[in-house]
Amino acid sequence: MATPAQQTEPKRLRLYQAWKGNNRFFCGGRLIFGPDAASLSLSTILIAGPAMTFCFQIIKKICTHDDSVDHPILGLPVLIITLLITISDLIFLFMTSSRDPGIVQRNTRPPENDEVSYMTTPSMEWISGRTPHLRLPRTRDVIVNGFTIKVKYCDTCMLYRPPRASHCSVCNNCVQKFDHHCPWVGQCIGRRNYRFFCLFISTSTFLCIYVFVFSWLNIITEKAHYHNNIWKSMTREVLSLVLIAYTFIIVWFVGGLTVFHFYLMSTNQTTYENFRYRYDKKDNPYNKGFLRNFKEVFFSKIPPSEHDFRSWVVGETLEVGSCTPNIGIGVISPKEKIDIEMGTKFSMDSNLPIPNILQNLDYSSMEDNENVKARHDNEVFDPFGFPVTQKPDSHEPRHSTQSCDAEIGARSDPFSAEEAAEVVQGDWDAFHQRSSSVI
Repeated sequence: MATPAQQTEPKRLRLYQAWKGNNRFFCGGRLIFGPDAASLSLSTILIAGPAMTFCFQIIKKICTHDDSVDHPILGLPVLIITLLITISDLIFLFMTSSRDPGIVQRNTRPPENDEVSYMTTPSMEWISGRTPHLRLPRTRDVIVNGFTIKVKYCDTCMLYRPPRASHCSVCNNCVQKFDHHCPWVGQCIGRRNYRFFCLFISTSTFLCIYVFVFSWLNIITEKAHYHNNIWKSMTREVLSLVLIAYTFIIVWFVGGLTVFHFYLMSTNQTTYENFRYRYDKKDNPYNKGFLRNFKEVFFSKIPPSEHDFRSWVVGETLEVGSCTPNIGIGVISPKEKIDIEMGTKFSMDSNLPIPNILQNLDYSSMEDNENVKARHDNEVFDPFGFPVTQKPDSHEPRHSTQSCDAEIGARSDPFSAEEAAEVVQGDWDAFHQRSSSVI
């Protein structure tokens, strides 16, 4: 037996617990990561692994150094600088990945009347099926530094995105000054973490060049112990040779990325804007000049987050739909999709109320009717699927308190062929009046 829908008491949750984006939170909402935060571990290994290998080689050189020989190129100063660069690189990586990139606060309902137009034009689109008379233009013009900029409406966040903002499909958030979603840091790059991202890739590039240069210097200085034979020095200094190969490959990627972002900073563009060629044929309204663009990235004040992820919010009310014991939760038969409180049955497709004449019909009789009809091809077909009393063969007659006979009246013989043809040719209203008159 189906139970009525129940509603639980609203629960107080932290904002990060009721967050609608795809982000992952740690330390009670103090740290916010993207859904692919696991890639942060891979990036950490790719940075710390070679750096620690280089430090191990330096420590080995210091411990095995002979005072009678010249001081090795890999000494204590090189070790200290390597550790400082590596630690700084990892800190910038963590600060890029673990902070709010500038998520725009989403709305709980569409914009109000001052932004609504009820005119039906080709440029209008529905915002919600629940408000069929409410239409919004897909784009809207705003003025930025004397230039007209088009901003788009976000169906997910139900707002017009601020200029330079875009919706990240990975994190499911609109982000201010959206640059890109970086899989290596597992986070969106936006207004609040772009500075740390640039410092991260710059430090990584410098670390690669630093290890590459000193590994070569180590091989060159060590050849004096092998009769000035560079090949023997390379075969004996295997760690230096491996680090040279590794840093040479990595620097093309991270170094090229650093150069590209320095170009974007000098022109005050984002990766998203540059890939879409927005400013190839028109002026950039955000370009302030070379020095002021760099000052904006590295020396301007970072705006505060629009979200306090540890604040208390009221959780959404949970609804428990009706179901029968024989069916799994959430799988409801069309015959059981009933709003008990309203006392009305709803159809599966349109959610419109079914007429009273159909509410108490015995649907199991309708299914039995179809099975019997399959065995009696000569019987008349009822196009509307109303249960028709069948003459008993060898089985017992069916008893039901909700049978169709209780509503329409007992009929011992089915519709005649003339009646069936009349029903097929007539419209639904005529048939409805006919059934009501029988009642």
